[in-house]
Amino acid sequence: MRKIQGILLFWILLLCTACELALLDSPPENTHRENFDTLWEVMNERYSLFAYKKIDWDSLRNVYLPLALQAQNDTELYDVMAAMLHTLRDGHVNLRTPFDISRYLPYRDHPANYSFDVLEQNYLGDYRITGYLLNQEIDGVGYIHYRSFATPILDSELDFVIERFADLRGVVIDIRNNEGGNPANGLKIISRIISGRTRLFSYQLKTGPGPNDFSDKKDIFLDPDTENPKFPGKIVVLTNRVVYSAGSYFAAYTKALPQVVLMGDDTGGGCGVPAGYDLPNGWYFNYSSTIGYTVNGLNFESGVPVDIRVSMTREDMAAGRDPILERAIEYVKTGN
Repeated sequence: MRKIQGILLFWILLLCTACELALLDSPPENTHRENFDTLWEVMNERYSLFAYKKIDWDSLRNVYLPLALQAQNDTELYDVMAAMLHTLRDGHVNLRTPFDISRYLPYRDHPANYSFDVLEQNYLGDYRITGYLLNQEIDGVGYIHYRSFATPILDSELDFVIERFADLRGVVIDIRNNEGGNPANGLKIISRIISGRTRLFSYQLKTGPGPNDFSDKKDIFLDPDTENPKFPGKIVVLTNRVVYSAGSYFAAYTKALPQVVLMGDDTGGGCGVPAGYDLPNGWYFNYSSTIGYTVNGLNFESGVPVDIRVSMTREDMAAGRDPILERAIEYVKTGN
């Protein structure tokens, strides 16, 4: 699996570069002012998406610094810092303390478009659990449900599900509600789809303190797995707004694959590789250090758009129906 290891090395090197800490002349003092200033200044120099989000970070300092100085305890200081970070609307930006973790949830204002209970009770029957891949044949179409990119996929597991569906018209890969994890797991799946060296996405790394200090855009390629079986026929990938981070990257990869259709709702986004920094008081925060682009140049921080949009209403759920899955099966069988 040399091709997977090579592209995984990209993620490791990128993260290490993004996590490199600035050398300080002397240790900062543990005061509300020093902690706030450290957070603001590191974000100012290293956060990659201010321009995309049209955020005036200087003006936010003017708003939140007085509030930080008025904080009477750690909880109040945390609340101020978390509120400032929340304005970035970025799920990869959070502040971690012993008593709380700030977070932005990009899917809150969107329909769920997913119910595992409906799937299990009305579609999956006596499904197989192959590692972390739930799989079943549904109406002559292969179905694979992968609920977290944080859980590993073995080659033997992919071999099993691919061979199980080898004589079918195609496969539906369902990653709805998959909030991310290790991108190498998604790359394993993609390597079983492509037939030649493929440009999957590109990125820019924030390289300096200036607003325009970015690396040149760099393309990332993946070689096919030529030693193991490949997915047959048409492929549909199901997404919704809860698909984030490594899940969004997987959806972005499909834009380079003409044999794959993305269906359901746009992903929740999360194109920036997360990096981190320690505050003087021991708290830790994450920030997005890169910009990710699909092969057609789309910055997918706000989500990867689907090719075919299908919704699942509360009425559908109450009736035990999953119109997104049904539409995917129809597409695999008919091609439209």
